[in-house]
Amino acid sequence: MTTEEAGRTTPRVLVLWCPDWPVRAADPGSGDGQPVAVLEAGRVLAASAAARAAGVRRGQQLRLAQRLCPELRLRERQPAREAELFEPVVAAAEAFTPRVEVLRPGICVLPVKGPARYFGGEQALAEQVHAAALGAVGGSGNGSGSDNGYGVRIGIADGLFAATLAARSEAAATDRTDVLRPAPYGLVVQPGRTAAFLAPYPVAVLGDEVLAELLTRLGVRTVGAFAALSVRSVADRFGPTGTAAHRRSRGLHARPLAPRRAGPDLTVEQLFDPPEQLAEPLVFVARTLADLLYQRLGAIGLTCRRVAVEVTTADGRTYSRLWRHERRLGAAALAERVRWQLQAWQGMAVFEEGAGGFAALRLVPEALVPDQGRQLALWGENVAGDALERAVARVQAVVGQGGISRPRPAGGRGPGEWVARAVWGEEPPRPVAEPWPGRVAACLPFVVPAEPPQVAVLDAAGRPVTVSGRAEASAPPDRLRWAGRELEVTGWTGPWPAVEYWWDPARSRRRARLQVVAAGRALLLTVEDGHWQLEAEYG
Repeated sequence: MTTEEAGRTTPRVLVLWCPDWPVRAADPGSGDGQPVAVLEAGRVLAASAAARAAGVRRGQQLRLAQRLCPELRLRERQPAREAELFEPVVAAAEAFTPRVEVLRPGICVLPVKGPARYFGGEQALAEQVHAAALGAVGGSGNGSGSDNGYGVRIGIADGLFAATLAARSEAAATDRTDVLRPAPYGLVVQPGRTAAFLAPYPVAVLGDEVLAELLTRLGVRTVGAFAALSVRSVADRFGPTGTAAHRRSRGLHARPLAPRRAGPDLTVEQLFDPPEQLAEPLVFVARTLADLLYQRLGAIGLTCRRVAVEVTTADGRTYSRLWRHERRLGAAALAERVRWQLQAWQGMAVFEEGAGGFAALRLVPEALVPDQGRQLALWGENVAGDALERAVARVQAVVGQGGISRPRPAGGRGPGEWVARAVWGEEPPRPVAEPWPGRVAACLPFVVPAEPPQVAVLDAAGRPVTVSGRAEASAPPDRLRWAGRELEVTGWTGPWPAVEYWWDPARSRRRARLQVVAAGRALLLTVEDGHWQLEAEYG
């Protein structure tokens, strides 16, 4: 398929992105230039510009981020506040088209075809959307979005993937005007030129870390080089995941478009007579409606990627918002998004005085796809008992959807990386089964401290033991200094080196592990940048 054909079959979309939105919601004072990081599940979810300048990156472990930036200010994520603050931006975008999709608080998508014709072209549409969104977000007016996280970035391209990259691009090469139309607020990729725009990017932007690492080892380092491979070869070597990434690299949809056939109306609705005056009961009703919605979808083997939340007031006004999720939204997660939306609308005083309360709540599924299902236990038992599910649901109603998690196996080299926590009710990512060079032998059980304590490893002369670049210890360990005590080392083995992400300067790590027996305790020690830590203790 030629690039012109791709441009005709892939719809043009506009992505509106507010950088560092979790930082702005969790720390309103983050625009003062101080380094701030928002945490989720013990890792960095987002960082301010000052924190990124110090080396803090998304996905880093807390201790690594604090070592790179000791003055880092830490904040927990506040998803409800993120949705509430983003609502004025979405409302500003809705002035141009009612079909605004919220990917997550901080980023939303608009179709381009109709609005561009009405507002005088894509460039004019982007400028007007940018000005309206910047006014709603309370930005500084420079539109760069890179100095304090309060700006707005706009990207227009063929398809969501390329438009998102265009919005996140800081600058464009002026000699590529046949492909790009640069502007102070972002990039507009010329119709049909999306593949050329994507070509220079590294394969890591395709969103599959395992695939990107494999392609890099094979010498395929750019999206353009990956797109140049034949479709048959990619399908044979990399399977469905690689095929979807290959389509994205060519500026196409991740899967071919399929015409939608008329089907049953799957909308679920609850009417309130008399109208409900408070928003809290709607949240509990939303959980029941979500269960009913998924029952209807499950009966015909489907699930949905988008859900429209519609609220009708007693005076006849209807308010709607689209929510998108890459994986199946659970009933509890969908109910929580209804709560976020109602709080956001109320915070904006969207519901006019005299509206008379809430008359109806509707959930409308969109973007229907086949449901891959989940594996039940043998003999037909449930994955979890009904009593446990009810108990979890009641606790989640109090502490929030992310308040309860359960451990899941994960890939990694050290025991602290072998287990990850997933929110109850949501499908966790599958553990990476690839080989892990330098992985510690799985001699369970481990006691893994939440915050690894510092340990001094000394030789017989009292000098610190170091590990060279060739993974050789400077001297045999003789004793450990830990928590104000000295423990005699009676046995040791190692060290074993581990070099991680050597191709990425921002995430690269070089460390070594050492197993020792001291005072009758078997310990696993890790050295990085000359500092020893207790990573785990054998039970």
